[in-house]
Amino acid sequence: MSTAAGTLRAAVKLMRPQQWIKNLFVFAPLIFSRELFLVQPDVLALRAFLAFCLTASAVYIVNDMVDLEADRAHPRKRNRPLASGIISIPGALVLLGILTAADVLLIWGMTDQFILIVGTYFVMNLAYTFKLKEVFLLDVFIIAAGFMLRVLGGAYAISVQVSSWIILCTLFISLFLGFAKRRGEIAVLQSAGAAPERKVLHHYRVDVIDQIVTINAAGTVIAYALYTVAPRTVEIFGTDKLIYTTIFVMYGIFRYMHLMHTTESVENPSAVVTTDYPIIVNVVFWITTCVLLIYFKGQIPFLH
Repeated sequence: MSTAAGTLRAAVKLMRPQQWIKNLFVFAPLIFSRELFLVQPDVLALRAFLAFCLTASAVYIVNDMVDLEADRAHPRKRNRPLASGIISIPGALVLLGILTAADVLLIWGMTDQFILIVGTYFVMNLAYTFKLKEVFLLDVFIIAAGFMLRVLGGAYAISVQVSSWIILCTLFISLFLGFAKRRGEIAVLQSAGAAPERKVLHHYRVDVIDQIVTINAAGTVIAYALYTVAPRTVEIFGTDKLIYTTIFVMYGIFRYMHLMHTTESVENPSAVVTTDYPIIVNVVFWITTCVLLIYFKGQIPFLH
């Protein structure tokens, strides 16, 4: 029984569910389309979220099979289920098959555009796993494209139009997080006095990354602010007060930049978002305020 339980835990670990938080971007169109409290769009958005989760997990399994020998030589990654031998290659292939079958069932009957988006996301990430992750700059842009596909997928899943400003904002914030992650990886290596294990990291310099991160931080805030005051946004939501939520975006960016320069935690953006209490509280306040403004047309006492 204990062996079976250990294998099950290893299988879950191989799927990396802690990374599923990135797929929450799928729900952005649901919130900003004013369909959050409608059952059918909620169900479709949830199916889209789960589909991206299963697709991402499938890619992680392929990635671990491709990087098996390199992971075994790595002091931390050698503890991964495949590298440690807890799960065999045939076992990983069985799990991959199960995830793929479940994914197909989830997206069955959804819009053609959504299915195309999920397929594109899968193929793009396979290309990233086999080659593109070693291409300077393009490696981070592929990550950013993944976030944009999540937002588009969320919109196509519920058949709504997504604002170009939201897409642009997603591009900036994902590039911001991607380059911050690269900076964190380099900082960890430098503090340990170790050479980069990935060739692409040899091309990155901390001072250049700092400039790129600053540009994307500014782009995120500006794109979001312009979205909140765009005529179409004001017309749809019936309020011009969404601009006040920009303060939460600015705080989140500034807090993340602080962590980037004072800790090594940004090597794993998902861990930062789920463990840093100021960021967690800030996100909760941002979502709550957005929902109140969007669904109640700004009729909030302290803003009215």
